[in-house]
Amino acid sequence: MRNPGAFGAHAREGSDMGSGDGRAVTAEGLAGYAGKRQGSSEGKVLLDDVPLNFFHCKIAGLTFGAHLTEGYAIGTIAYALTPFLNQMQAMNGQLQPLPVVVQSILNLLGIDAGLAAVWNGLIGSSTLMGIFLGSLLFGRLSDRVGRQKIFLLSFVIITVTAFAQFYVQTPLALCLLRVLLGIGMGGDFAVGHAILAEFSPRKHRGLLLGSFSVIWTVGYVAANIIGMEYVQHSSNPDAWRWVLASAGVPALIVLILRMGTPESPRWLFNKGRRAEANAVVEKYFGKKVMLDTSVRDDHHASSGFGRLFRRDLIRRTLFNCVFFVCIVIPYFAIYTFLPTILQLFNLPNDGRADLLLNGLLIAGAVVGIWLTVILPRRVFLISSFAVTAVSLAALSLLPGSLPVALIASFALFTAALSAVSNLVGVYPPECFPTEVRACGVGFAIAFSRLGSAVGVFVLPMTMARYGVQAAMLSLAAVLVIGMVVSILWAPETRHLRLNDCTKT
Repeated sequence: MRNPGAFGAHAREGSDMGSGDGRAVTAEGLAGYAGKRQGSSEGKVLLDDVPLNFFHCKIAGLTFGAHLTEGYAIGTIAYALTPFLNQMQAMNGQLQPLPVVVQSILNLLGIDAGLAAVWNGLIGSSTLMGIFLGSLLFGRLSDRVGRQKIFLLSFVIITVTAFAQFYVQTPLALCLLRVLLGIGMGGDFAVGHAILAEFSPRKHRGLLLGSFSVIWTVGYVAANIIGMEYVQHSSNPDAWRWVLASAGVPALIVLILRMGTPESPRWLFNKGRRAEANAVVEKYFGKKVMLDTSVRDDHHASSGFGRLFRRDLIRRTLFNCVFFVCIVIPYFAIYTFLPTILQLFNLPNDGRADLLLNGLLIAGAVVGIWLTVILPRRVFLISSFAVTAVSLAALSLLPGSLPVALIASFALFTAALSAVSNLVGVYPPECFPTEVRACGVGFAIAFSRLGSAVGVFVLPMTMARYGVQAAMLSLAAVLVIGMVVSILWAPETRHLRLNDCTKT
């Protein structure tokens, strides 16, 4: 929406604005800061400093709708998986044999698990493996061909594969479809975080990017509740088909609404397309607004993944990969198999504990938005790792004769992990420069999903062989690793302009 007059209050000569390090600068200082590349900037406002407007809300809505869909699509498998495998076994007398390559890997690793457990792990982790592939592929493509194209293509893939799940007849077919579903999600995660960060004003960037987790969690919990009510208690043997395919409905809506989305002006400028970049800014924010052009690196503009491992970015890359993977491994491993874990802990499996924990996922995510806004990023991240590690260790060590204490530990872990998950949408886009932002976000997402896919694949076999307590204790160790890495490497990016975030 064009709103040229919306920024008069911010364009007054002599008005104060925050600099990249949080210090106040005058409008004259701002002109000197950005005018080197764009000529006179008298009376202008940087895109980082504009007030929130309708267009910001629209872009946020399109990315939030995507995350709602993706959380829902991932969550549907939790209650659909068991009835699906039961139906496949009943139809054919036995489950489909494992692909030769999978059986060979299991033999090589010395893993001897039942067919049902392996298919549980494969299908449960398949979407995460797809996200790994899609994040790498589309993150790189987004930096090369633009955000807008991948913004649309990713949801074409998600929509088609979500509906196609209705027709699967074998475990392998469902596994492959969910890999393809994850590829679309990986593309959207990489480009969605990047495009929203590149449009967002810094005052609201943490709130908008952190809200990804809340919306994703709402979709995930909605899938769990529908699964509990419609699949677990249904007499219809095909109920799982309807639940899995239902993810195609919100996906189709998001796809339609995304048509006509403009290209990121930061990406356009970084590719040397200044006139197009200025035209996008003027159309959606008005003539009084301009890009921060203080940073542009032509030498590295198309250097891709290799750029992430150069001296100035390698610590950022490693930090984002490790902290991200240490959050999502326990998240996906536990909540993909939540009904089984509750049963193994002898906790109520009548839906009450499920509802409590799913409610805490949403409550924790909402509180996490507030904490993202008021707390320094480092403080929030490090303290959350500490709380989740201690609570999960307590869950694994407490005796089964103390169900109230077990539920309390599980509840604290759930709320804290859901809250800190907001930072997985905030830190990566803040840590990488425009020329490799989608690459960096995509690489961090890919690394995290590879780790979580391994966790989801291994967890049912670990619980079967060593017990649920040992499995939970190993996940607590993962959280401790995340805390140590965050203490050593986490930057503080709160209050900084997007360009300045990459230089801390």
